[in-house]
Formats: sequence, C-alpha cells, structure tokens
Amino acid sequence: MAKPVKSRPSLSAAPKLWQRNKASGKATKAAIFLELPTLPGWTLRHSLSVLTILTAACLLPFSGRAFHMDDTLFLKAAKQVLQHPFDPYGFNVLWYTTELPMWMVTKNPPLASYYAAVVGAVAGWSERALHLAFFLPALGVVFGTYVVARRLTRFPLIAALAALLTPGFVVSACGVMGDVLMLALWVFAVALWVDGLDPENPLYLLASALLIAAAALAKYFAASLIPLLLTYSLMRTRRFGRWALYLLLPVAVLVAYQYGTEALYGRGLLWDAAEYANLEREAHSVSRLATAVIGMSFLGGCTLTALATAPLLWTRKQVLALMGVAACVGIAAGLKWMSLTPPGASITPAHWNLLSAGLALFVLCALSAIALAVVDFWRNRTADSLLLGLWVLGTFIFAGFLNWTINARSILPLIPAVGILIARRIETTKVPPRYVPALLAAAFAVSGIVSLWSAGADASWANSVRRAAFIICRENQNSTIWFEGHWGFQYYMEQAGARPIDVKHPQLHNGEIIVVPENNTNRFLIPPQMVASRDTLQVPLHAGMSTMSMSTGAAFYSSLWGPLPYAFGPALPEPYTIYHLGAGADQRH
Repeated sequence: MAKPVKSRPSLSAAPKLWQRNKASGKATKAAIFLELPTLPGWTLRHSLSVLTILTAACLLPFSGRAFHMDDTLFLKAAKQVLQHPFDPYGFNVLWYTTELPMWMVTKNPPLASYYAAVVGAVAGWSERALHLAFFLPALGVVFGTYVVARRLTRFPLIAALAALLTPGFVVSACGVMGDVLMLALWVFAVALWVDGLDPENPLYLLASALLIAAAALAKYFAASLIPLLLTYSLMRTRRFGRWALYLLLPVAVLVAYQYGTEALYGRGLLWDAAEYANLEREAHSVSRLATAVIGMSFLGGCTLTALATAPLLWTRKQVLALMGVAACVGIAAGLKWMSLTPPGASITPAHWNLLSAGLALFVLCALSAIALAVVDFWRNRTADSLLLGLWVLGTFIFAGFLNWTINARSILPLIPAVGILIARRIETTKVPPRYVPALLAAAFAVSGIVSLWSAGADASWANSVRRAAFIICRENQNSTIWFEGHWGFQYYMEQAGARPIDVKHPQLHNGEIIVVPENNTNRFLIPPQMVASRDTLQVPLHAGMSTMSMSTGAAFYSSLWGPLPYAFGPALPEPYTIYHLGAGADQRH
C-alpha cells in the first residue's frame, strides 16, 4: 500500500490548524513569537497593507526613471499594436547594424506590449505613466508570493518580504519589459493550481491554466510551469487525473501562437527564440565551471535575503562551511585561475579585488539559496518541497546553462520560491525566540538597502543616457546627427531627431556627426578617413555601484559584460564619442 502523502492545509484551513498546533504545543516558541496574524486584531488586510506600502516605497521613487535597455523594443511594439492590434511585430526596426523586421529582432512574446499599448492610449507615453502602470504587476508579484506562501508556510508575510526586498526584483520592477508581468501571472497560476488540485476545483484549475498561458505570452520561460506543475501534481496525487487535461490548455495556446506567428511572419517565433538562444550561447560560451560560477553569482546577487537571513537559517558550522566554499571561489577568481568573461570583455585590473570579493559574497548567498531548496526537500519529501525545489533549481539551470546569456531577468522567476523557502526554514530555526525579530528586521533592512542602492545605480545610469542624448542633440542641433548603439539611448536619440546608422545603407556626408556611446551594444568602427575631428562627452555617475560596466564586471542585463549582477565601488563616468565627419565621408559614400 502506498505511503500517504503529507500535505499542508488549504488556504482556508491553515489558520485554524495553526491555532490548534499552537494551543497543543506542537509549534515552536520562535514560530509563535513570529506569527503576526495571532496578534490582536491582525488580519489579512494588515499584511497586504504592509506589503503595498513597502512595495510602493521601493518602486515609486523610480517612477520617473528613463526608459532603459530593451524597454525601447517593448514600446515600439506597443505603438505598433495601437495601429495594428493583430500584427504586433509587422514593422522594421534598426536594432543591430542594419534595418530588420521586428519579428527577427525581438525574442519576447507581445503581452507586455499589449499592456503598454493600453496604458499609452489612455495615459500617454511618458515615463511616469508607464512606470506607474507597471507598478501593478510588481505589486501582483508580491501579493501572489504571499498567497502561495499562505499555502506552504506559516509565515507568508516573511516569505513575501524576503522576495520583495531583493535587488533582482526591485531593479527588474523598475522597467517596462515583460519579466515582472510574467512573474505576477506565474505566482497566481501556482497559487490557484496548488489550492485547486486536491480536491479538484475545476474553476481554480481552469483559471490557473489560463494564467499559465498568459504568462507564457509575456515571457516564454513561463511555459516551464507546465512540466513543473505536472511533476508536482503527480507527486501530490500519485496518479494522473482530470487535472492533467487543464495543462493541455496552455500547450494549445503556445502551439497556436507558434503557427499563428508562422502564418504572419513566415517563422514561428517560439522556436525562433529557442534557436536564437542556442546560437548566441555557443557564440559567447565560457567553460562549464565558469558558467556555473557566474550563474551562482547572479543567483546570489539577486536573492540577497538568502544571505542576510543566514544566521536564522543555518548553524554556525554550516555558515562557516558555506563561507569556505565561497572564499575558494573568490580566491580562484582573484588569481584568475578561471576565465569568467567571454572574449572581448575586459575588467580594469584595479577592480579585480572588489570583483573577487563581490563574487565570493554572491556565491555564498547562492549556496544558501540552493541549500534551502535541497534541505527542504530532503527533510520533508513532500509535493510542496518538490515544487519549491524544482522551481528554484529549474530556473537556475535555465538561466545559467540554457538561456542565451546569464542575466538577472532570467533569475527573477525563482525569487518568490526562495522567499518561501526562507520562511519555511525559519519555522524550525534554533535561534532563541527573543533574538529572531531583531535578526529578521536587520536582515530585511540590509537587503532592502542594497536593493534600493542597486535600483538607484541603475536609474542613475538610465537617466544619464537620457541626459546625454538631449545634451548632444541640443548642442549639435544645426547638424545632421547619426548614432550607434541602442537600448534606451536609441529611444531618446530618436526622440530628439537623431537617426541610427544602417551599415548596409549609409547616408553619411561631410559636416554631419556620429555619436557613439561606449557603454552600449551593436557598435562598430568609424573609418578614420571619414573623421575630421572628434569630441568626448563624459557624463558622471554618483551611485557608488554599477549595474552594467565592463570595467567593474557589473552585468545585470547580460553576463557578456562581466560575472556580477552589480558591482560595488565608484561608478565610472559614461563616455560618448562625437565624430565630426569630413570630406572623406562624401568620398566613401
């Protein structure tokens, strides 16, 4: 006879069961001390109010931040949607070095662009209007984490705070790309599936399936929810049931999307994105060991609460063991025993000590997060433990070894799971109860400060790009202005009237200028014979941290820049080279 599977109570039953456990002495003293809903008058509304206030405090200060990175592509598609709702990628864009169809350039599905289109049509296209609109999905991630955590731990508020107060979430939630929208749909899909599985609730399962489909149309990675929830359900129910039929709905939606985009553009965009990831990963590959280390660096740097709460999660000996492993990695990086950057990337020698220290710190945090997933499953052997473990480890494997580059946006989906694992681990902490609240408050304060610091550094860089574009275009308003580079720089240069260079169809002439941002992508050399003179604009940054800088190894959006999601230390000024074209431009043309 099969051993019965242990299952945590449903959302409605969990508070009552917890009260019975507390009354019977089964709950630990620390757990009783920390359980906020047992305080007089504390309700669900109080918890959600705390989460709303803290989420707003983390994100609203950056609501005027300049559009940044791939925001540009999502906004271009959004404006296309307003004109052609059923053809989001049916236009050309110059994003690489020549003009291409948008469907060849973007590797993201269009749901976030549809959302931005609605916002743009109603509230306009200003930075503040769009950032405030995308605050709602960010708040949805925090609320959704809380809802899932109510099913899986007695401390859902701790779980939600542990997810919120992380650099990976706060920085990502300051943009208008599809990652946070996808994660908001993801966590509510998990919540509905977990609570609707046993006994089966058709309405919950159908709603979950629809959210999975929507999440996959916001970011393709959400399709991994299908095997994740399938595995979880099989372990929980020990059989295939009617519930499996609901998982066919998102499969059908993705198949329809594949064939629908193939009919529109001559190529199915789902498989196109997968092939792009394979090609780019091979072109910029480093060793497997270096890939694992960089992946752990991004995992740790994005989930900082797993390190900040370590004194509550692990014994002193366990912490020392983890520190020993992380120190070895940092020393190996400092001595350059392994190559952590792809060909073409270079880190300033003066930053190597800071880089190796930061790498050791982030790897230590990653070891804590991974250990949480492994130990939780080893101790409990339940479907809930399997769900959280696969959620974390599966996302890490994809972000580190399958995606086209390692970046914080790929790590983002596992942050809610790590937060829940932290809360579950605190249930059994051996720290004396009187110390737990202070340690927890200090941990969240430290992680929150670093999260705001990193978001401020990223916003400082984004705003400097906007400022540079307007300064350059204003000071050269009597000349035709061309530019290289893309991301947010392209958005503001085009807004000011400048044009990107198409290398296959150059239209350069004597007296015109070319602007080249040094910290950008898709740049190419300007032939010296075309240049009459050149100037350099240096835009200072005062953040004390970098999120994208080859010199410091910071690479929040792509590990092609370095092995760290962000780097501590003075941020270097952002240089822009302005080439004044001479008679050689006419001769070459």
